[in-house]
Amino acid sequence: MQAKIFFGSKEVIREEMSKRFSPFNGDVVSLAPICHEDDARKALKIAESASKDAKRSTLSQRCSWLLDVASKLQEQKEDMAKTITDEVGKPISFARVEVDRCIETLTLSAETMRTMHGETINTDAMPSGKKSISFFRREAVGVVVAITPFNFPLNLVAHKLAPALVAGNAVVLKPTPEAPLTAYKFAKLFIESEYAIKDALSLVYGDAEVGSALITSDIPRVVSFTGSVPVGNIITKNAGIKKVALELGGNAATFVEKSADLALAASRCTLGAFVNSGQVCISLQRIYVQAEVYDEFAQLMAQETKKLKVGSPYEYDTFMGPLIDDEASQRAMNWVQSAIEEGATPLFPPHREGRMFFPCVMANVTDDMAIVCEEVFAPIVSLVKVDSFDEAVTKMNSSPYGLQFSVFTNDLSITNRAIDELDAGGIVINDMPTLRFDIQPYGGIKLSGVGREGPRFAIEEMTEIKSIVIC
Repeated sequence: MQAKIFFGSKEVIREEMSKRFSPFNGDVVSLAPICHEDDARKALKIAESASKDAKRSTLSQRCSWLLDVASKLQEQKEDMAKTITDEVGKPISFARVEVDRCIETLTLSAETMRTMHGETINTDAMPSGKKSISFFRREAVGVVVAITPFNFPLNLVAHKLAPALVAGNAVVLKPTPEAPLTAYKFAKLFIESEYAIKDALSLVYGDAEVGSALITSDIPRVVSFTGSVPVGNIITKNAGIKKVALELGGNAATFVEKSADLALAASRCTLGAFVNSGQVCISLQRIYVQAEVYDEFAQLMAQETKKLKVGSPYEYDTFMGPLIDDEASQRAMNWVQSAIEEGATPLFPPHREGRMFFPCVMANVTDDMAIVCEEVFAPIVSLVKVDSFDEAVTKMNSSPYGLQFSVFTNDLSITNRAIDELDAGGIVINDMPTLRFDIQPYGGIKLSGVGREGPRFAIEEMTEIKSIVIC
């Protein structure tokens, strides 16, 4: 099936198309129009005009819009899940979970916007003030540009579209080139809804050329981007005076303390390291294990990892499918081989079959190895022996990333210290750092980005505060 452009509510077919090949078997799974800078500019102009109607629309209509899309998506759940699997190779069971999460994100965004409000201000609180009626309220910014990645090609689109549209903005979406059909089917649900605001959503495709035209324009007031640090850097330098929300890379870590439930820790760490083939910003990459329990934990981790089924993403019990492309698979093998040359030891031989890269647990890893210093974005996790919580904190915080960390412990004092001393946007106790609930504030510090996602927090990013005084 072919994706199409949406210039506002108008669907446009184009002869010049690009092909998307399945990461699993190489078949052509979708076609997408090839877009250029002029297409981006045209979509922005339409959004600029539509933003006035969007801002004037009622909250009731906008909430009904999101809930209608959620209802239609529920009806089309299996088709959307298969499209995700076709385009990015995500195992079908996890693709279904992603659709469910998308429905939750839409619903949460509508519910959140219903209860968001301003507040009154006591202007006579200081001698310099006087009694007045003073308050502030939140208003739509106007136009939002949303740029999304391949690893969650539906739900991460929802985390941008739903808050932006329910807040009364117009949006231009540029989805990942790896999943154009997923984005098209989702956008179509918005545009064909009986509650849709005409032209409030546009959809264009492309890479750097189109993205640059979107972010450098003076029309959008917010650019919301999820992707790599290098691209985030480019956006920051070129966006000009506008809000920029960036959800970038990570190097998630956990500490397994000697009092922890080791079986639980091993089970959850295995899931956190290898879900979605490690292609998650908060994929568990570094496990710091207290020396007294290191050997036992390593054995448990190996046992859990060997249980995972790697294979066809269309089979329900498959845990891991292919990596997104050949380059990603080869890069993963290079990471492992480099670490072995530096003295690390795989708990079982690394194995690759084309884009299939089997889960790999590396032991005897040291701080100077690239495999723990940089983001691998692959199904590779490293075990590092430490003597104490203090040593673990130092090592975890040494990363230039700060998205999410976790600690496994039954020691309350360690829990309290972890909350205070770990430098990350999110801290999880007794579970994997890969844990994310769509209702929570999500985002990082340092190179992991700026701003927060999650319906309430994204709405705050995509609105402006207007202050009013009546004397």
